[in-house]
Parts: sequence; C-alpha cells; structure tokens
Amino acid sequence: MTTPETALVHVVDDDAGMLESTQWLLESVGLRVRGYADGRQFLNTVDPAAGGCVILDVRMPGLGGLNVQEEMDKRGLTLPVIFVSGHADVPIVVRAFKSGAFDFIEKPFNEQLLLDSVQQALEQQREPLAQQRISGAGQADTEARLASLTPRERDVFLPLAQGYTSREIAEQLDVSVKTIDLYRARVMKRLGAERLPDVTGLAIAAGLLDPLALRPPSSA
Repeated sequence: MTTPETALVHVVDDDAGMLESTQWLLESVGLRVRGYADGRQFLNTVDPAAGGCVILDVRMPGLGGLNVQEEMDKRGLTLPVIFVSGHADVPIVVRAFKSGAFDFIEKPFNEQLLLDSVQQALEQQREPLAQQRISGAGQADTEARLASLTPRERDVFLPLAQGYTSREIAEQLDVSVKTIDLYRARVMKRLGAERLPDVTGLAIAAGLLDPLALRPPSSA
C-alpha cells in the first residue's frame, strides 16, 4: 500500500521553467517529486510498482500527454493522471477523461487547486480498491459516488444540484463558463447521472440539500 513516505509525484513537462516551478511547489508542501522533460523519459524510468500520481502536460514534442496516458494503460500503470494544459479544448478534455484521467487543470493554474488535486489523487490510491468502486444502491452507494468527486468537482456539484446554470456557477467560482461546462459533464459522469434531476436527487439523498428549499428553475 502506498504511504506518504513512498508516494512519488511525477511531473512531465517539456517547458523547463514550468517543470521547475511545479516541482518547487509540490516539494514546498513536503511531497516527493521527480521531473521529466518528455513523456518517453518518464515511461522509461517510472517504476510500475511505485505508488504516486502523474502530472502530465498535454502538448509536448514527440510523445504528447494523451499518448503517454495511452501507453501507461497498455503497460498496466495505474497511477492517477492529472493533466495540465494551456489548450483545454473540449475534445481533448473528453478524450482524457474517457481514458481515465483523474483531473484536468488549465494553465495558468491556481497553485492551491493543483495541490488539492494531487493530494486527493494520492489519497485515492492509498484507499483499498474495493472502496473506490461504486456499486449497489442506497446510502452507501450515494456516499461512495460523492466521495469519488475531486475538490473542484464538489465546488460545482452542489450549485448544480440546486439548479444554478453554468454561467451562474462560473460567476460564483470566478472561472470561465467553459470550465464549468467541462466539470459539469465530469460530475454527472462520476455520479452516474444522466439528467440534472438525478444530481439533485443524489444531493437530497445525501442530506446536502433540502428538497423544500430548491431554487426555482431558471429561464436562462
């Protein structure tokens, strides 16, 4: 089992300045970090048995981040992958999440958001696999679904359940509407929700939302 002492955060970025600053940020909170200038170097060096997570730049010469993720899957490397990119267009993000990405953060990123994502990725890997799987029904299932959300997804989940639009949530969180749309889709996927009322129902079942105090539907 991975422990804080053995977990290693791998940072893969061809931008030397970004690589150095990201390493410094992670090391400043006591994390063990190893940097790589390209995806091939990471794949040739990483220990398949080691615990931790990977921060991957999407666009790199040679082997891009999405290709590295695909190669990891072929090799059975199960480290959680956090993508960072200044080009977070929807097709790229969708492809990353379909392939099992843990998170996708746009550059320039808020340092605390990255730290939160890394810490949760490491915590998820420390949990027994059985606790990560979502199955069955009832209160335990609801709690498991909600526990699978990252901190940024939780920020979107409750206002979404309350009936706020993407634009309204974007204003609340001071981010772009595009970012909220991406996280809205990811929240619904993680929760196994096909419709917004399903998201509201999960929030009510978890005791996070009063069904008598729902926000009236918006005409926006």
